[in-house]
Amino acid sequence: MTARRIRRIDLALQGGGAHGAFTWGVLDRLLEDERIEFDAISGASAGAMNAVVLADGLARGGRRAAREALRNFWSRVSNATGRGPSAAPNALALMFGQGWLAASPWSAMLEQFGRSLAPTQFNPLNLNPLRDILAAEVDFERLRAYRGVRVVVGATQVRTGRLREFGHGELSVDVVMASACLPLLFHAVEIDGEAYWDGGYLANPSLLPLVAHSATHDLVLVQINPSRREAVPRLVPEIADRLDEITFNGSLVKELRALALIRRLLREDGADPERRRAPLFRQIAALRLHRIEAGEDLARPGATNRQDAGWRQLSRLHRLGREAASAWIEQSFAHLGRRSTLPLEPYLVGIAL
Repeated sequence: MTARRIRRIDLALQGGGAHGAFTWGVLDRLLEDERIEFDAISGASAGAMNAVVLADGLARGGRRAAREALRNFWSRVSNATGRGPSAAPNALALMFGQGWLAASPWSAMLEQFGRSLAPTQFNPLNLNPLRDILAAEVDFERLRAYRGVRVVVGATQVRTGRLREFGHGELSVDVVMASACLPLLFHAVEIDGEAYWDGGYLANPSLLPLVAHSATHDLVLVQINPSRREAVPRLVPEIADRLDEITFNGSLVKELRALALIRRLLREDGADPERRRAPLFRQIAALRLHRIEAGEDLARPGATNRQDAGWRQLSRLHRLGREAASAWIEQSFAHLGRRSTLPLEPYLVGIAL
């Protein structure tokens, strides 16, 4: 009997509000395939939530427990918006719910009201039920002690405007909430005297920690925000959607462009990768990059409401994620350990070299 072919991968999980349920679907399908194991995961915002829930589930009871943990987490998020299976409404609708509000004549007024007041004014008690959900679903002490999967979470330092990458041993409810802190809705999260906002502003997600320290060299990017739209948006909601996608893909595009540039310089240098002095250069030369992307299913008009966390919508996103992961496994699993399936050269287009 032929030995089962195991491939270890790193995961980089993008954030994107309720669209993080697409990533839930991807992870659910990857966990189902016992040929695939995880070495390290980086995430920002909703990507950070998926990362810690997944890793803690693995620590508690392996693949089945991880799949159950992810489903429980997203079910509780949906319930908290008042649109889940048990329809128990509460304040989390401010962040993930109220997708129905977009069609309401009150929406413009409420949006303007929200922009005119700071979170310390309209949310003085800093209510955020998402924190309670995370604290209930994730045992952070167990997670920090777990050595099966390493998790890195990014957050934006408000005072300096720099990225802070929290390592596995630093993970806590505060760290994840900092990575998911939308500054127009919630107070900045303070950690060790520094205030933090959503990590997606500077790293969505961060690739460098995985590239620099990975022993697997196969990095799979789970990208929620479509990298390409075939049609140019014409209507205001479509334009706003595309602006959001470009903005929250911006840091990722820059990081991919930097990796592409370094790879080209290393090739042109011609030196044996094993003889290069800088370990990071050896890691970048060995990197095999892959991507599972939401694509056109989330790029079509009307499909990009990141605030709709109704169970019907989350279930649809979960299904799309599973389908995308299944297609990627069929097309790319054979290439793991051999070559990249996400070419970097297109990211150098437009650069005068």
